[in-house]
Amino acid sequence: MNKNIYILYISLTGNTKSFVHRLTAYLASHDVTVHAINVKETPDMQKLSQPFVTILPAFLDGGNGRVNGYHEILSPILSHWLGYAGNYQRCYGIIGSGNRNFNRQFALTAKQYAKRFGFPYLTDFELRGSQNDIERIASLLMEKAKEQN
Repeated sequence: MNKNIYILYISLTGNTKSFVHRLTAYLASHDVTVHAINVKETPDMQKLSQPFVTILPAFLDGGNGRVNGYHEILSPILSHWLGYAGNYQRCYGIIGSGNRNFNRQFALTAKQYAKRFGFPYLTDFELRGSQNDIERIASLLMEKAKEQN
């Protein structure tokens, strides 16, 4: 199995960053090294050479997610990173997050990215994620890492 997992993500409120840090620690306990880039903290785009997963919270412009509220705000830098040098071609999937109180807007931005860039929407978690989410997503990523070999 590939002992490295590469993650490209954005965290604006700290929830996704917390999730990635906890996921990294959990995977380290299984002898898997996570290489994560928070695009908010790394504004200089680079070509990514390894297959990676993207994690993206939902940031939309309000509304109800049906009639309006589909316009993405705050995270376009992640879209630019994916487009840069064809990085999206090495992305094997996206994981969405958000607040379930926002109903249909929950994880909607990640679903929009999956459609826009043509990679699969893998799963989602709420806010900072539970321990069950960490274990479930770690298992999914370890399986996806095997497929990349």
